[in-house]
Amino acid sequence: MNSLAGKRIVLGVSGGIAAYKAVEICRRLVDAGAHVIPVLTKGATRFIGRTTFDALASEPVQMSLFDEDDPIPHTTLGQTADCVLVAPATARVIGAYAAGISSDLLTATLIATRAPVVICPAMHTEMWEHPAVIDNIATLVERGVHIVGPESGRLAGGDEGAGRLSSPADIVAAVGRALDAGGQLADMAGLSVVVTAGGTREPIDPVRYIGNRSSGKQGYAFAEEAASRGAKVTIVTTVERPDLAGATVVKVDTAQEMAAATAKAAKEADVVIMAAAVADFRPVDPAGVKLKKRDGVPAIELEPTPDILASLGASKPEGQTLVGFAAETCDVAGNAAAKLSGKGADYIVANDVTAENAGFAYDTNEVLVLASDGRTHPVGLRSKRQVAQAVLDMVVADRTSRADTQENK
Repeated sequence: MNSLAGKRIVLGVSGGIAAYKAVEICRRLVDAGAHVIPVLTKGATRFIGRTTFDALASEPVQMSLFDEDDPIPHTTLGQTADCVLVAPATARVIGAYAAGISSDLLTATLIATRAPVVICPAMHTEMWEHPAVIDNIATLVERGVHIVGPESGRLAGGDEGAGRLSSPADIVAAVGRALDAGGQLADMAGLSVVVTAGGTREPIDPVRYIGNRSSGKQGYAFAEEAASRGAKVTIVTTVERPDLAGATVVKVDTAQEMAAATAKAAKEADVVIMAAAVADFRPVDPAGVKLKKRDGVPAIELEPTPDILASLGASKPEGQTLVGFAAETCDVAGNAAAKLSGKGADYIVANDVTAENAGFAYDTNEVLVLASDGRTHPVGLRSKRQVAQAVLDMVVADRTSRADTQENK
C-alpha cells in the first residue's frame, strides 16, 4: 500500500484478549513501509509481551506519560504521527477518548493528535451493545474518527456474537484509506451518489397525513459516509435535519414528490441508495379542508403510491449501482429476497424494525445485506454510520472488481 510508505503510525494496543492480533497488524504495517511506534496500555501487557513489539516495530514500546528523554511524550507522539491506530480498542479506551480523559499515554496521545485516528473496537457482545459504548462510538464517528468493525464471530469464552476484532488485513487497509486525501476515505472520489431519507407523508387533509416512524437517520448516515469518502452527494429527504456540508439537499413530502426528485437526480448517478421509508398507499381524494370529528368517521379510500425502487431498477443506466431497503417485521431474509428479485436492485439492505435497538429512530441498526449475485452479508448491531460504512464497502469493492474485469477484457 503506497499510502503507508514512510508514514509514522502510532499503534495503540489496549488490554483485551485480541491484543495478540496487534502483532500481525504491526508486522503488516512495517512490511508496507510504515514507521510504527507501539504504545501499549498496562492492561495490554497482561495479554502480550512488550518484547514482541520491540522486535517487530520501528521503535521500542512506549507506555509511560513520564519519560526521562521526553517530558511530553504524548504531545510528541500526537504531533509527529501521520495516523494513530488503536487495535484492539477496549470499551475503557473508547470511553476515555470520547470523554477527553487522558488517563495514560495512549489516551493522552489520542487527545493530543490532529492526525487521522482509526479505532478498532474489540469486546464481548454485551459490552459492544451497551448504550454507553454505542453513544461513545457515535460521538467519535461524529468527530470524524474512523471506526473499523467489530465483526461477528467466535469470541473469548466460546460463544459467538458481535465484538470480534476485524482482521489485520482489513485494519491495515483502513489505515491506508484514512491516510488518503488528508485523512478522509477517498475511495468514492468522482462518484455521484443519490440517497433518499425519511418517511413520506401522504395527506388526508391539510393537517393530517399517513406516514411512518422513519427518522431519516440511516439515510443521512449513508449521505455523510459517502461524502466523507469523496462522493458528490444529493440527498432527497422528507425530514428536517441540518444540511450536509457540500451535499445537494432536495426537500420533498409525498411519495410522488420523492419519485420525481429521485428519478431526476438518478439519471446521472453512479450509486442510488433508496433508504427512505416510502408509504405504500395514499388517500385517493385528500380533503381540501380539515376534517371535523363532529362530522363522523370519514371513509378514506386508498390507492398505491409509485414504486420508486422498481421504477429505478427498470430504468437503471449501465454501470449504476442501486441499493434498496426492506424494513420488515417478520421473515426478514425471505421478504428481502423477494424484493431483490422483483425490483431490479443490486442490493437489498433488510432489517427487522421490531428488533431491540434497531430500526426506526434508533442511532443503531442491525441489517442483512443481500446481493443480486446471491451473496448475503449480515451486519451486526452497530451505529447507523457503521452500517453505512459496511454497505458502501461492499458497493465500492464490487464496482472496483467490475471495472477491473472490464479493463482486462
